[in-house]
Amino acid sequence: MTAIHPTAVIEDGAEIGADVKIGPYSIIGADVSLGDGVHLHSHVVVGGRTNIGSETEIFPFASIGLAPQDLKYSGEESKLIIGSRVRIREHVTMNPGTEGGGLLTKVGDDCLFMVGSHVAHDCIVGNNVILANNATIAGHVHVGDFAIIGGLSGVHQFVRIGAHSMIGGMSGIEQDLIPYGSAMGDRARLRGLNLIGLQRRDFSRDEIHNLRTAYRLLFAQEGTMEERIEDVIKLYSEHEGVMEVVNFVREESSRAILQPKTVNGA
Repeated sequence: MTAIHPTAVIEDGAEIGADVKIGPYSIIGADVSLGDGVHLHSHVVVGGRTNIGSETEIFPFASIGLAPQDLKYSGEESKLIIGSRVRIREHVTMNPGTEGGGLLTKVGDDCLFMVGSHVAHDCIVGNNVILANNATIAGHVHVGDFAIIGGLSGVHQFVRIGAHSMIGGMSGIEQDLIPYGSAMGDRARLRGLNLIGLQRRDFSRDEIHNLRTAYRLLFAQEGTMEERIEDVIKLYSEHEGVMEVVNFVREESSRAILQPKTVNGA
């Protein structure tokens, strides 16, 4: 049964699915759509042109879908789309897109956004992503499936975070992080592969071995990056995970690829 607390404010035009629960003092805007089984705890604000998928749960004092924190935003009809079974904890903020980024911010299914985390305008977040407490991603960031961003970390605008990657807590990410990569530091550097994450997600020993060997080749100090990429392709053109990394590195981006420290610390 749909249950709406009498102190909640539901503006005319809002679409409310079946079995939705809306707690005390929550506010739902006129252009909001809540899927079946959505649960909003008390004091939740959902505004703008926001679609929230089924069985998503939002905790108190979250602010979802209000105007982007972008001075260029001038009221254009942008959207925020949130997937199914997403858990959005207290004080999380998510903003819709802007004209400069395709008018869309999108969050996939089965994600967890811990207390105080932030998803800025025009971000594209995959499935099963975790943002720990107070982790923030700036505008136009893309985050791949199963990525984890540690607490108090910040991701620079336009950065790409590859699938299955891990960012340690209190890190500043200014460059693209490869799929399966691990990064940490106040100005983060690549620290290797996210081996624990790969093991937890049942990657085989052979898959992990191939990724580790390809990683060493790709970030060796000899030759140019393109030459090293060609060497990796010769050995692993049939390996899906390795080629995902290769394609990520080759994809056009406004940011450089995050690199490991060299022997001399540069």
